[in-house]
Amino acid sequence: MGLDATRTTYDTVAEDYARIVTGLDAEGPLDRAMLADFADRVDGLVADVGCGTGRLTAYLSGLGIDVVGIDLSPGMIAVARRDHPSLRFEVGSMTALDLPDAGVAGVLAWYSIIHTPPDGLPAVVGELRRVVAPGGHVLLGFQAGADEHRSLTHAYGHDVQCDAWLHSPDTVAALLEDAGFVVDSRLVREPTGRERRPQASLLATSARGA
Repeated sequence: MGLDATRTTYDTVAEDYARIVTGLDAEGPLDRAMLADFADRVDGLVADVGCGTGRLTAYLSGLGIDVVGIDLSPGMIAVARRDHPSLRFEVGSMTALDLPDAGVAGVLAWYSIIHTPPDGLPAVVGELRRVVAPGGHVLLGFQAGADEHRSLTHAYGHDVQCDAWLHSPDTVAALLEDAGFVVDSRLVREPTGRERRPQASLLATSARGA
C-alpha cells in the first residue's frame, strides 16, 4: 500500500470526515496554541499541505493569512471547494509540490505525514525545505511513537485499507535540522478524549542562507 491506497481511503471518507470533524473541534488547547503561534509567525503565502476538507485552511484564512490548501485526495478537495468556495484548493502530493523554490512563507502539515513511512520522511522534509523561503516556517503535527506501523481498516464509518505510522519526535526534529530548519518549539502531549496515542507537533524556521 502507498499513495494510491491513501488517496482511495480519503476519497472514500471525505463526506463523513467533513460532517464529523469541523473547525478546530479536534484540537485541544495546546494544539491550538501551536497553530496560533505558527499563524502569528508567517508573513506571506502559506500552503496547508494535506489540507483535507479545508478546515484549517479556513482557520488560517480567517486570521487574514493568504493560504492555499493542497491534498492528495480529489474527494477531499471537492468537499473543501464546496464548503469553502472563496478559498483556493489544489490536488497535489507533498512529495512533489507544485510550488516554486522558496515560494511560500510557511507550510502547515497538520497530521499530513502519518501515512508516510519513516524511510519516506527525508524526501518529504526536503520538499518542504525546497518550497519554504528562508526565514519561513513549518508546523508539523503527527502521532508520536517509535516509528510504529499500523494498518487502518475502518475510518469515519467506512471500511478502508491504508497504512499509517507513528513517528518519533526526535527523528522528525533531526530530519528538519538536517534539511536546514531550526526547531523552535516542540510539543509532545498525552492522548485526550478519543485519542489512543501521544500527539506531537514541531514548529521550525527555515534557516537563512541554509
